[in-house]
Amino acid sequence: MQVTEIELYNALKQKLGDQQAETLVGYVKSEVSQKFSDNKSLFATKEDVANAKVDIIKWIVGVGFLQLAAVIGGLYAVVRIVVEK
Repeated sequence: MQVTEIELYNALKQKLGDQQAETLVGYVKSEVSQKFSDNKSLFATKEDVANAKVDIIKWIVGVGFLQLAAVIGGLYAVVRIVVEK
């Protein structure tokens, strides 16, 4: 549920009065702004997501080549064993 400043002010004004409601809304607004600023570095940007996407693709291609090499090596070993007998 999202509450705007005006809605919060109106709800508090009924219980606390004009001045106290305005003070409390200002305090809540400053605290939310401060918490958001403190945690801003934790959010991923579009650039971060794009870089992660490129890294994932690189890993998938690399693992694919590694699997291909393992299959070829396994087939080579099986063929060698069959030819020797």
